[in-house]
Amino acid sequence: MTKQVATNVQWHHGDITREDRTRLIKQRGATLWFTGLSGSGKSTVAVALEQKLYEMGHLSYRLDGDNIRLGINKNLGFSAEDRAENIRRIGEIAKLFADTGVITLSSFISPYRQDRDRVREIHAASDLTFIEVFVDCPLEEAERRDPKGLYKKARSGEIKNFTGIDDPYEAPLKPEIHLYTAEMSLEDEVNTVIEYLQSNGYLGEQ
Repeated sequence: MTKQVATNVQWHHGDITREDRTRLIKQRGATLWFTGLSGSGKSTVAVALEQKLYEMGHLSYRLDGDNIRLGINKNLGFSAEDRAENIRRIGEIAKLFADTGVITLSSFISPYRQDRDRVREIHAASDLTFIEVFVDCPLEEAERRDPKGLYKKARSGEIKNFTGIDDPYEAPLKPEIHLYTAEMSLEDEVNTVIEYLQSNGYLGEQ
């Protein structure tokens, strides 16, 4: 875990509880962590899921890998150390969103199990839910799609430390939700996630 550097600091508790916020917006907060290769469809599923939840009257918010690297994590690269710090920061942000009662949709390659497990631990320490969603796409299919042209650049050596080419991807061993994106329609993927949230009580009364 990251070492606490600042001293003489302590958590300041307020008067409004998590339960109060849950009653206010009639849903339970949770982090859905979409992990998978570049081009697997993580962001596509998250965008469609956000729209579906909105139509159902539920509040969600997307934390997308590229968006975050254009802002809070703009000072981080793609080394193993920077990837770990990237995921740690996002884990802390996702935890805060989930604590407000928001269904947080985090879309990150997050290739290393250890980093994803740390985010899970961050949530567990605050009694918050972390739902790992494996957007499972074969490398050949992800490379065929190559929506940003990144695989082509990685193959040519223009991009280094690219997941699936010269950096590993460690697939989840026991994800809560497993989406086979090369075989499922986008609608089926979204419905699979919605069904999980409903059956586990995160969307309140329907």
